[in-house]
Amino acid sequence: MTRAPVRFPALFRGHFPTLALASVLSLGLCACSTARSYPSLAYRAVERTAMPAAAEPAPPPVQLPPASADLTTRISGLVAAAQASDKQFAAKRPAADRAVSAAARAARTSDSWISAQVAVSALQASRDTTVAALADLDSLYADARQAEPVEESPSAKAIDTARAQVQALVNGQNDVISALDARLKA
Repeated sequence: MTRAPVRFPALFRGHFPTLALASVLSLGLCACSTARSYPSLAYRAVERTAMPAAAEPAPPPVQLPPASADLTTRISGLVAAAQASDKQFAAKRPAADRAVSAAARAARTSDSWISAQVAVSALQASRDTTVAALADLDSLYADARQAEPVEESPSAKAIDTARAQVQALVNGQNDVISALDARLKA
C-alpha cells in the first residue's frame, strides 16, 4: 500500500521547515510549564530581619534659651528711639501740612512751593532715627535667624515683635510723606 503524499495548503507550501521548527519549539516550551509549586511571595526570614524597625518617637525639641538681658535692653532702646523719632515727626507734620496747603496751586519756582519742599524735607529728616532703628532691628533679626536657622529662637521672636512695632511707625510716616508729595505734585 502506497501512501499518498501529504499536501499542505497553498499558504504553507515551501515553508514546511519553518512550520516544523515552530511546532517543535512550541512543544518544547510547553514542556517548561509544569505543575510544580512556585515559591511564595511572603517575606522570608532574612527579609524580616532586614525590614526597618517601627519609627521611634522623635526626641522632644530642644528648648532654646530666652533672649539675653543685653539683647532685650538693646531692643528696648531701639524701640524707644524709634518712638521718640516718631513724636518728632508728628510735631513737625502740622507745619509741613500748612506749607503744602499754601503751595497747593503755586508754581514750582514760587517761594511757597520751595518752602513746602523744605518743610517736607525736614519732616523726612525727622524720621531718620526711626528708619535707622528699623535697620538695626533687621540686622539683629538676621543674625538671630542665622544662629538658629531651623526654628525661630526666643531672641528672634523678641526682635521680630520689636521690628513689627517700628515697621508700623515707618509705614505710617511713609504714608504721610507720600500724601504730602502727591499734594505738591498736583
